Amino acid sequence: MNQQPNFVLLYVASPAESAAFYARLLGRAPVEVSPGFALFALDTGLKLGLWARQEVAPAVEGAAGHAIGELAFAQASIADVDAMHTTWRQQGIAIIQSPTAMDFGYTFTAIDPDGHRLRVYAPGGQ
Repeated sequence: MNQQPNFVLLYVASPAESAAFYARLLGRAPVEVSPGFALFALDTGLKLGLWARQEVAPAVEGAAGHAIGELAFAQASIADVDAMHTTWRQQGIAIIQSPTAMDFGYTFTAIDPDGHRLRVYAPGGQ
């Protein structure tokens, strides 16, 4: 029995729009797309699903983007964090926190079209 999570589902307004956003962000096409769902299979084994918010059962309560905390993207160095920040800004991804040092490391935060947080960080500020 596997008791470790291997699949993240984000509730989205438009799976097609969100799939296009994540395809650009992740540098890969989804492995499955339908009107109500899109799925990405990542090299780490993690699966990222984008599910039409209005089709989720039981119905989702609360504001979009607050169903989970954040998707985190660990980087090897501060330079890598800064490089990703520059790339994402050039791609027009909304940045809600500029690169900054925090107690856990060096980080910035962006959001996807549905307001889900995307945190990029280098642990310990290396």
